[in-house]
Amino acid sequence: MVMDKAGLRIATYNVEWFNALFDDEARPLVDDGPSARHRITRRAQFEALGRVFTALKADVVMVVEAPDTIRQRDTIRALERFAARFELRARKAVMGFVNQTQQELALLYDPDRVTLRHDPRDGGAHAPRFDTTFRFDLDVDAAPEAISFSKPPLEAVLEVGGHTLRLIGCHVKSKAPHGATDPQSVMRISIENRRKQLAQCVWMRRRVDAHLEAGDDVILLGDLNDGPGLDEYEKLFGRSGVEIVLGSGEGALYDPHARMALTQRLGASHATARFYNKAEGRYFQALLDYIMVSPGLRRRARTWRIWHPFDDPPCYNAPELRDALLTASDHFPVTLDLELGG
Repeated sequence: MVMDKAGLRIATYNVEWFNALFDDEARPLVDDGPSARHRITRRAQFEALGRVFTALKADVVMVVEAPDTIRQRDTIRALERFAARFELRARKAVMGFVNQTQQELALLYDPDRVTLRHDPRDGGAHAPRFDTTFRFDLDVDAAPEAISFSKPPLEAVLEVGGHTLRLIGCHVKSKAPHGATDPQSVMRISIENRRKQLAQCVWMRRRVDAHLEAGDDVILLGDLNDGPGLDEYEKLFGRSGVEIVLGSGEGALYDPHARMALTQRLGASHATARFYNKAEGRYFQALLDYIMVSPGLRRRARTWRIWHPFDDPPCYNAPELRDALLTASDHFPVTLDLELGG
């Protein structure tokens, strides 16, 4: 479905190793060489991504793990070349702060529908810009630690049809205990990473609150690498990062998939990512990707959709799209349709 003039479709999509599909001058590598995805060629992944992005028909796409910017490599040039190759409406790119992880945060958008620009804000020590340092007491010892993002969130302003929206796009650091050599270090590093991640979520929530206090409508979207009940360390700290970002009371953000996970810990659940567990020889799924809206936008929100190749009937019943979703990435896109008229 293409949204009409009064509607807006926003997507978030974590593209696994998008960076590996471009050379050092941001030119597409569409050949039969191996991609960074297991047993998938660059051509197969590139064409699968083209099919998925085309099917989304989105006005704005938050690209998580976008191609790198370093030396001759250029995120914007790579994404715009990708969009041109598949004649996407969302063909202009904007990025936030450059990071050092080969996984940038960027937005592709349709310039005929919306205007969009990177617009970071600074709320002082309470809610600083995302490329700076946030001081927060992680271990309740009255001595705040310095917190920073390896992937600073992208803060942007979007204008469409007389409406102005604030976007915060994120890829929160993974909690995996990298560098651990024994069970004790696994626990120690995992707890340290969880504390840092929760502090980053507090930081983002404070930026959301600053926008709400200014009267802005806010959308926070991207990969939070977290969800209710995702690991055992949530019990230690009492809540997940997702709950912190959502907030509570009059300023609470809303995402139906997150809400279902919070209120229904057993039974049916949504998933936006599918990973292979080598130790068990099987796949597992997780809810990691969200599009959260502020109260002023909730009444305008019409449809959230996870483009899951097996759980979403239209995707499953379209074999070419289903296969493309499985080939393109280990995450699946999430879309939100907003009614902005009136």
